[in-house]
Amino acid sequence: MNSIRNRACELKRKVATALFTAVLLLAPAAAFAAEAEHHDESIGGMIRGMAWPVANFIVFVGLLYYFFNKPFTEYLAGRSSTIRKDLVEAAELKSAAAAQLAAIEQKLQALPGELSVLRTRGAEDIKAEEQRIAAAAAADRERLLEQTRREIDLQVRLAKKDILEHAADLSLQLATERLKKDVTPADQDRLVDRYLTQVKENR
Repeated sequence: MNSIRNRACELKRKVATALFTAVLLLAPAAAFAAEAEHHDESIGGMIRGMAWPVANFIVFVGLLYYFFNKPFTEYLAGRSSTIRKDLVEAAELKSAAAAQLAAIEQKLQALPGELSVLRTRGAEDIKAEEQRIAAAAAADRERLLEQTRREIDLQVRLAKKDILEHAADLSLQLATERLKKDVTPADQDRLVDRYLTQVKENR
């Protein structure tokens, strides 16, 4: 792009130079033609008067060709190359955009199926989670029931033990009170003698 801009600047400079040269060449020719017109009205004089402008024109065309041929050709070649490059890039962009559009359309077409799969998978996941939660709740319930049963059994055994100990204490107390009431001092002496006799026999 910069090379094209440089060529355009050079072309403008050469055009200005050529125009200045043409003005310098045509000014004397015009003066000479005016002077010839006053002095010589014949056909030969007119031809001689036209010779200088024709020569100037030929020189002018030659200068234009010399100054503008190469820059103009290069400018046109560069411009053509730039346009061709832009067209190629535009075609590539169009192709890429078409490919992206096709991919987007393909994704849009596949979207309902993907949504259906996700919906089905979500329903299955929810069902599996509900089953897991129900199983965990049942396991917790059984564990709590078993723990409660063990605690109840333990409390029943402790209560039975307390009842038996209390009954034994009551029985001992009742037996002691009855012995105190029914056993006389003579019976006590007899029991002591019997105990001493048994001790002696055991020795």
